[in-house]
Amino acid sequence: MKRLNLILLCLLIVVGVFGQEKKKKPSAYNKQKQSQEDEKFLEKQWWLGFKAGANLSKANVDKTYSVIAPTNYDASTIGKQYDNYTLLGSQATLEVSFYFKRFLLSFQPTYQHSRFSYSNSFEWSSTEEVANHVQLTFDQEQKLDHAILPLIIKYDVYGNRLRPYVQIGAYSAILLNATKSVTTTGVDNAAGGENEFATETINVGATDLFAKYHWGLLGGVGMNYNLGNNVRLNFDVIYKLGMSNISSTDNRYGSDRLSGVGDAMDDLTLDNISVSLGCLFPMRFLSSGFKTLDK
Repeated sequence: MKRLNLILLCLLIVVGVFGQEKKKKPSAYNKQKQSQEDEKFLEKQWWLGFKAGANLSKANVDKTYSVIAPTNYDASTIGKQYDNYTLLGSQATLEVSFYFKRFLLSFQPTYQHSRFSYSNSFEWSSTEEVANHVQLTFDQEQKLDHAILPLIIKYDVYGNRLRPYVQIGAYSAILLNATKSVTTTGVDNAAGGENEFATETINVGATDLFAKYHWGLLGGVGMNYNLGNNVRLNFDVIYKLGMSNISSTDNRYGSDRLSGVGDAMDDLTLDNISVSLGCLFPMRFLSSGFKTLDK
């Protein structure tokens, strides 16, 4: 009887051990399966974010125009002198992006406020007395508001908590508003003495003087930093290369006040370099505790 009880006890121990092994195998299998699902999940992701920053602009002249035509000296001496990358603008961007295996297709509608300026000088002198002459200098600032609609492709160079990337794309720009301000300074020698003067700044709406639409190409670099809670901090630098004329060819001389001070818009393309900071939020989550970028 004792021998029978001993045999039954041994059988129960063996059954218990095999039963535990059978329970462990499905658990290990489920864990491996879950890991594979996580990897597939991380291969694609939707991101939504916002960023804002500052920009500088450069005007490239294709053809110059002027209201005043000199009669006794070369016209190049009254050409406009552009001050590039000197006036600070701003922009705000909403970003919607789709990530797939290090590549990211991004649509980033942007409100962009850009500024650039130029100056030119004219001189009137007496044919009888050389000492009698008047010199005028016009300093003109342009302020442009555009809705920028870019389509961008990004590539993650390195995928970890800190993710640098490169980006290229193209954009279309819609003019929202434009203003011009003109400040006139001069030296009057016609009265026999040298008198310096300055006039009150002229501020006018100039939307009609600029093209309603233009387009261009863009490229840049940036980086994302994972905060560890499914949120990315974003920093990027974008250079926009204007490819079409931003001036209106139909309304070049459309402003009487600006024509009165000798102004006519040149044919221009506009380059712009912007720096932005922002945040990106994933639109798909595995669980509340899962860190989408901790890979």
